[in-house]
Amino acid sequence: YEALVSGKVAGAALDVFEEEPTKNQELVALENVVCTPHLGASTDEAQINVAIAIAEQIADYLTKGEIRNAVNFPSVSAELLQVIQPYLDLAEKLGKFQAQVVAGGIKELIVEYSGKILDYNVAPLTISLLKGLLTPVLKDSINYINAPVVAKERGIKVVESKSSEIGDYTSMIALTLKTSKGTHYAAGAIFGRQDPRIVQIDKFTLEVVPEGYMLVLSNYDRPGVIGNIGTTLGENNVNIARLHLSRDQVDNQALVVLSTDSVVPEVALERLRNLPHVISVIQLEM
Repeated sequence: YEALVSGKVAGAALDVFEEEPTKNQELVALENVVCTPHLGASTDEAQINVAIAIAEQIADYLTKGEIRNAVNFPSVSAELLQVIQPYLDLAEKLGKFQAQVVAGGIKELIVEYSGKILDYNVAPLTISLLKGLLTPVLKDSINYINAPVVAKERGIKVVESKSSEIGDYTSMIALTLKTSKGTHYAAGAIFGRQDPRIVQIDKFTLEVVPEGYMLVLSNYDRPGVIGNIGTTLGENNVNIARLHLSRDQVDNQALVVLSTDSVVPEVALERLRNLPHVISVIQLEM
């Protein structure tokens, strides 16, 4: 214990204690200690059976995506995976979208689940959301296993809540991010043939397909803005694949979310930012 606390020993992994369960809670509570279950396979036959069980579980994961008895990930059966897979995709895309549009360092993440998805274990969805949130910054170094650990190391507080209220969608995932520069909200749902959609961004309601190259433009709600945006992109040989528009008539502001067939060059982005009535332009890749 003293060696771990002092830093003389960087970390330790333990699976057997002299007295089990151990009463040394100070030791197992250390951040640099990993504890795994004591298998108790003391005979040759038991060790062979444990090895077979591990091999079978690895094979199930590689062939069916089924996760059983992992020490660092919730168990997910093949049947459950088939049901929640669209929501895993939605959660990851929601996190990835928000990470690219918010300003400031992320301090807290509040994820709320509502509707029929509450019939299932939502822990894998939160992990998927964290992976999406961290991917734009950390790229390929982030995965489903290390995402919660990395979030904790970066001081991101994760709050998970559940609501039995069912609104316009059978299930919904809502994400609130608190950053050093403000609070941002986005929500997603599953449409039709298991297609993920972002259905709300802050105060704007819309139905965004989160894929490919995208532009998020905030502007004052004035005539000609959409036409100017389209003309500017066309003059820079950028084709618009989809366009989603939402208006807030109280503040006379609008949000435009575009999908494009290619990356928008920096010169075009600068022209968009200088258009009359345009407040901000953000390019992202899903």
